[in-house]
Amino acid sequence: MITIHHLGVSQSDRVVWLMEELGLPYELKWYNRGADRLAPPEYLALHPAATAPVIDDGDLRLTESAVILEHICHKHGGGRFTRSPADDTYSDYLYWMQFNNSILGLYFAKMALAAGGAEGDAAARMGGLIARRQDRYGDYLEQKLGEAPYLAGQDLSCADIMMMFNLTTLPLFADRLDQMPNTKAYIARVTARPAYVKAMEIAGPKATAP
Repeated sequence: MITIHHLGVSQSDRVVWLMEELGLPYELKWYNRGADRLAPPEYLALHPAATAPVIDDGDLRLTESAVILEHICHKHGGGRFTRSPADDTYSDYLYWMQFNNSILGLYFAKMALAAGGAEGDAAARMGGLIARRQDRYGDYLEQKLGEAPYLAGQDLSCADIMMMFNLTTLPLFADRLDQMPNTKAYIARVTARPAYVKAMEIAGPKATAP
């Protein structure tokens, strides 16, 4: 059985969601953040990278969301929610699977700038770069979701499971969603899935340790 080491308010809720979509059994080990909102020492000790999510699959310990999702789907889910190189949407699948890192980098850059990570002209240049990239990312996302109901075609895939955290928990696009009707409809469509609803009740940002 897969063990999910779940850090509260983190990307590890994706793994719970995938397991619910696949109908696979799992054990959830919950770790609360400290008063500083950071992961506790016992979570940091799980893996040298010290990031969420972390899972155990037998003797194998894995981290990184995209790696974990692909591993579970191929090893335990018969390839469901993935795309093969023979699929016409394979390149879209690859792109949106990796897009998470671009969004997180942008989010942390905004946090650093807001915390005084740059001043004067440097701050203005950095702020302009962040705003431009954020707008371009939003425009491209909106365009793709006008072409198909999901990021890699007609059906849900791991690319959508990777994306949703960035559109719900992270506030990166919150101030422009009213101008992104395709994206708003996509969020409503995905978050209404029974497996998503159940996963968020168990391990979402508003969930608490049992």
